[in-house]
Amino acid sequence: MGYKEDFITFMVESGVLTFGDFTTKSGRKTPYFINTGNYKTGAQAARLGDYYAACVQENAPEGIDCLFGPAYKGIPLVVTTAASLARNYDRDLPYCFNRKEAKDHGEGGSLVGYQVQDGDRIAIIEDVVTAGTAVRETLAFFDALGKQVKVTHLFVSADRMERGTGERTTLDELRADYGIAVHPIVTIRDIQRFLLNREIGGNVVVDDRRCAQIDAYLEQYGGKSPA
Repeated sequence: MGYKEDFITFMVESGVLTFGDFTTKSGRKTPYFINTGNYKTGAQAARLGDYYAACVQENAPEGIDCLFGPAYKGIPLVVTTAASLARNYDRDLPYCFNRKEAKDHGEGGSLVGYQVQDGDRIAIIEDVVTAGTAVRETLAFFDALGKQVKVTHLFVSADRMERGTGERTTLDELRADYGIAVHPIVTIRDIQRFLLNREIGGNVVVDDRRCAQIDAYLEQYGGKSPA
């Protein structure tokens, strides 16, 4: 089993990927939900970092100077990804994350960890991007630092493949608007194909009926591929 399929199983077993009847923050009725806040043990954090690191190594084996995790969910993600890259690939990349509010005492500043330098190529480590707000805030954050850096990559756990502000998916919008190479570990279509009628922990979580619901959801809310 490849790391992508293993990751899907891991999400289900961790209670992060669930199926049922949910309502997203935007008000959409969705047949599945991804809640990365359900990762809560050291073993899960270590495995999660391994999956992110595998995705980074596969898609960007070079050309990254720093990993950045947007507060708050991106903080543990960037730490465990950096640790896994060093442990599994002998790739010791510096990492940093932002404070929600700038510190006005001690060392001060709004950046924790590595202090970015002019010319740095930065990869963002995020969980699930819905509207792309956190990514756009990150780009504005680096602009405000006054450093000549370039955000070159974005790594996320899953691509829901939903429309953003227009007809394209949110991730396609980020690719087009900012020239960022975007890499999800898996997409909802990967999840759908792998789980269809497959038992995980003795249960089939995506049967034919659930698969049809996902198809209908993406038909209604899915983004169109760029021409």
